[in-house]
Amino acid sequence: MLLNDKISAGSSTHSDANVIDYLQQRRGKIISNTGGWFPGKGVFSHGYSMLEELVGEKSYFQILVLNATGRLIDRPLADWIEAVYGCLSWPDPRIWCNQIGALAGTARASVVAGTAMGVLATDSRSYGVLPLIEGVGFIQNALVQHKQGASADDIVSSAAAVRGGKPYIVGYIRPIAKGDERLEVMEKVAEKLNMPIGSHLSLAYAIEQVLMEKYDEGMNVNGYVSAVLSDYDFSPQETYNLFSTLVASGVTACYLDTYKRPPDTFLPLRCDDIDYQGVAQRTVPDTGTNTEPDAD
Repeated sequence: MLLNDKISAGSSTHSDANVIDYLQQRRGKIISNTGGWFPGKGVFSHGYSMLEELVGEKSYFQILVLNATGRLIDRPLADWIEAVYGCLSWPDPRIWCNQIGALAGTARASVVAGTAMGVLATDSRSYGVLPLIEGVGFIQNALVQHKQGASADDIVSSAAAVRGGKPYIVGYIRPIAKGDERLEVMEKVAEKLNMPIGSHLSLAYAIEQVLMEKYDEGMNVNGYVSAVLSDYDFSPQETYNLFSTLVASGVTACYLDTYKRPPDTFLPLRCDDIDYQGVAQRTVPDTGTNTEPDAD
């Protein structure tokens, strides 16, 4: 087991000499492999001077990707990632993460608290940012299988066999609506930026074709983003890191909408709006216990 694994596991930190020595060397110190601010010298991120090489020279999304992955990417890819943010941060309070922002606004919480809570809600197994890990993992593993001779049909059939005949694949099949209008928009952005179609995306389209023919289901934006970023050699974890604040703008918009209205007026309910199906109303039994406070 590597030292980092031992520390992450937490099982050997009290007895393993190497771990104890590692911790001892860091007592009272903050050590960063990413960067930092050195008064009078500058601010650095992954070896780049932020004030001399990045700010004003590179876009915000180039800096975002650098901070999230350690890679300084070209401007076209950074602009494409920025467009993904625009496609996935809608100001609609019906969306679950935005609803949190709207509730924060109507409750008069701070905009930072409301936005942060909405962003946290995207860390979900089924929706939001976290499924990108599985989406990237799927298409990268699928390409390995494809290079070993498996067809797109074989890959879909294998996925369906795992799910009892239904090909539930993260990145394909949209749970709420059929199709995904964001794909066409992002494809136009990629074409405008002269981004090539790589081997992962080509396979993703082939898988989509099989799903359309056999199950009348297609690729969603997760599958598209996962395939494109896989063609640029991003790992599942790096892709997840890139989109940690993906929905922030939409959450803030929904916060502001309700903040401008009278407080506590977003999605009000009456007691009889609740469809209670539990035990019927009943009388609390008299236990004979004196509940009056003692008079001292």
